[in-house]
Amino acid sequence: MSTTVKSLKVTYNPVNGKETFTNGDWVSGQVTLEVSKDCQINSLFIKFKGKAEVLWTERHGKTTVVYHSKDKYFSLKHYFIRDKNLTDSSVVAPGCHVYPFNFQIPFQDMPCSFTGSAGKIVYLLEAKLSRSMRIATRDSTKINFMSNADPASVPGIMTPQHESKDKKLKIFTSGAVSMDVDIEKTGFFQGEGLKVLACIQNNSSREIKPKYCVYKKHSFFARGKRRLHTIDLLKEVGEPIPPSANTKVTRVITIPHDMEPSILNCNIIKVEYRLRVYLDVKYASDPEIKFPIIILPASRVPAVAPPPAAAAFSDFGFEPFGNTNPPAWGIAPPQPPAAPQSFDPPPPYGAHGMYPPLTDFGNKYQFTRPPLGWRGGVS
Repeated sequence: MSTTVKSLKVTYNPVNGKETFTNGDWVSGQVTLEVSKDCQINSLFIKFKGKAEVLWTERHGKTTVVYHSKDKYFSLKHYFIRDKNLTDSSVVAPGCHVYPFNFQIPFQDMPCSFTGSAGKIVYLLEAKLSRSMRIATRDSTKINFMSNADPASVPGIMTPQHESKDKKLKIFTSGAVSMDVDIEKTGFFQGEGLKVLACIQNNSSREIKPKYCVYKKHSFFARGKRRLHTIDLLKEVGEPIPPSANTKVTRVITIPHDMEPSILNCNIIKVEYRLRVYLDVKYASDPEIKFPIIILPASRVPAVAPPPAAAAFSDFGFEPFGNTNPPAWGIAPPQPPAAPQSFDPPPPYGAHGMYPPLTDFGNKYQFTRPPLGWRGGVS
């Protein structure tokens, strides 16, 4: 960073005191620019975007093959300064200047934030300062996004599951074992108990133990290839079942509150979970049953109420204001019930094609065109 531009920093404000955002939440914050002397600026803008990306390499003999793919969910851009002619209006005086911004997260179907070994899903705020004959100055920060999609929209989420398994034992253990296992549904919220009902018949010469394992699968897709990572998360062991005994076993496995949700709505990244129920039999391969399960984020109420138009945008001008605190966002000042409003309420979200409400800025905002075939309302 040059001596003229001392720092460029983008920060955002937590919503309802939390660092996690969801569909419809307003992401407000500030871009802080500090310059040591008069500085001519071509442009200064903030971009808010969501995307998924995978990248990995494989060796095939002496050749290294790169697998890469990207999905883009939305991209919103707001200019604070945009002057291609370098007039006096683009000269920023020495000091610290704060530029507030405000974006609304689209209501479209998008996956949760995710970081894995070969891919990521990120929601990013990126500020860029451009000057003539200079390398652009950038700063960015990620927000944590958690989808608030209706659980009822997930196919099969309330479907109960049942499987059975029989196995004849030979060599060191004689006889047979069998199990019938039921789980009451397929989808479980973070912090919820997963109830497993099993009817186990031990007609062998040795005692056996029922065991339970919840594991996750990270799948990454690019160029027709799949890269898979499997991780065991929870393991539990039941009471031993003696030889020649039949018993019914109930086990409740608590889903951790911080377990990452399933991701099934991304074309290039999948996060899936399985419950494996198996019988530990000495000196023999263990019979097992696998159930697909879906982990849902714990519900939360989105902060969908936008800041009042006058408060949100009257100070949203494009002249920098130095050494001042940015206005409060997302909380309307108290108004007498009978007093007339001095501003019109923001129009419905859909009226702007899923973009935040805009007022009195003409071409101060620039939006990118959606990619061909994109399903959402924002590109």
